[in-house]
Amino acid sequence: MSLGLWGKLGGAGLGLAAGGPLGALVGAVAGHFLVDREGSLFGPTPREVVFTTGLVALAAKMAKSDGVVTPAEVAAFADIVQVPDEERAGVERLFDLAKRTTSGFEGYAQQVAETFRDEPALLEDVLDGLFHIAKADGAIHENEARYLAAVAGAFGFDEARYARVAARHMRLDDDPYEVLGVARDLPDAVLRRHYRALVAENHPDRAVARGLPPAAVAIATRRLAAINAAYDRIAAERQPSLRRG
Repeated sequence: MSLGLWGKLGGAGLGLAAGGPLGALVGAVAGHFLVDREGSLFGPTPREVVFTTGLVALAAKMAKSDGVVTPAEVAAFADIVQVPDEERAGVERLFDLAKRTTSGFEGYAQQVAETFRDEPALLEDVLDGLFHIAKADGAIHENEARYLAAVAGAFGFDEARYARVAARHMRLDDDPYEVLGVARDLPDAVLRRHYRALVAENHPDRAVARGLPPAAVAIATRRLAAINAAYDRIAAERQPSLRRG
């Protein structure tokens, strides 16, 4: 979330751009931190508004479900949602308001899901971001795990897709094949092609080229690291010819 995201949209315009529950949430606090009240809609697209505000709102609801926000989780949130110092207070207001609202997370999750229905990789980005924040204190607690599974369900993820995302963070079975989403008996050549396709699909440069917000780029960077680590482990177990390079 950058100055461009908020500063180029007037207070009414930002809420209108996002619409729905996220638009209502942003509209409640927009006047506190928007610097341009011209009301003209230029700069970031509504999809970027939905991505970043959706991530903030869903992270806030996760914090409420867990009941405790640790300094490590705050730092992890800041790693992903990077803003200039002069705008941080505004983002904190957005987070706090989302945490305090009586409505549940479902409306936010549904709006994000509908916006990116044709781009499920972006929904994975949001879920990856939530996992990164949840695990920052060294553990994903029971309430957080239930919440993450519920968000995945709202996004329309089946159990296999959710397990693949979770494996990048929770390492429940410490299984690198789960991280890559492949069977353990996949032939080397097929595995190598699959890995290269994952790298191309998830490379941060692709997020930059598509004009996605900094939060999406930060998430893609961490996801690619998890993919590379999983492949390296498999390569070490199989044969040197599978090694990256």
